[in-house]
Amino acid sequence: MELVVLQHLFCEGPGAFGDELDQRGVGQTVVEIDEGQPLPDWRDFDGIVAMGGPMSVNDEPEFPWLADEKRWIADAVAGGKPFFGACLGVQMLASALGAAVYPLDQPEVGLLEVSRTGAGRADPVIGALEDPLLTLQWHGDTFDLPDGAVLLASSPAAPHQAFRVGEVAYGIQFHLEVTPEMVRQWSAVPEYGAALSATLGEEGGEAFLADAVRAHGELGAQARRLIGAWLDLIGSHSSR
Repeated sequence: MELVVLQHLFCEGPGAFGDELDQRGVGQTVVEIDEGQPLPDWRDFDGIVAMGGPMSVNDEPEFPWLADEKRWIADAVAGGKPFFGACLGVQMLASALGAAVYPLDQPEVGLLEVSRTGAGRADPVIGALEDPLLTLQWHGDTFDLPDGAVLLASSPAAPHQAFRVGEVAYGIQFHLEVTPEMVRQWSAVPEYGAALSATLGEEGGEAFLADAVRAHGELGAQARRLIGAWLDLIGSHSSR
């Protein structure tokens, strides 16, 4: 199996998701979209993984490649290609399928629990997660559900936390994939530090990053369980 991984910033990689892919021998072709690397033909891959990033899907004037990526995602999902998006990745999926993406009243930031819906608990992918579902949240935007989407998870601050479209296209608003190395990289990006300080204060931002490191084992186990369930699903889907 070979997946294409869409990255929107160097420090927003697949993390623990990638660890599970490596363990299973799944190939990963990483495309650094923000660095101008071209989008490949999605037909050449068994699935798509779209990661996070600090930009909004609505920032097309500043990042013109967002429009191309959204068209590419829309075509791939319409063509039945398996898709898994996290944070910015889920917002790109929602926008690509015609749903609105817009700012929250207040950013959702912290180590916070997310609740699965009844459909989520019965879902072959989201249903693989264990309760309590602790997640790392760091986003200022939320989104409406695309037409035909099934809501799989929710939180008080952002009710649309995970959804499925069709059988093999998934998106999650939260992070599970964060590793200590990713946190170290985030802490070295001045813009990330400024964003955290503006939301949580300087001490609160530092505490948040420290908490992310302490929780990475629990988060990572859930990440591997989640991406593994998605791989199992697309494997069974392709064998039909």
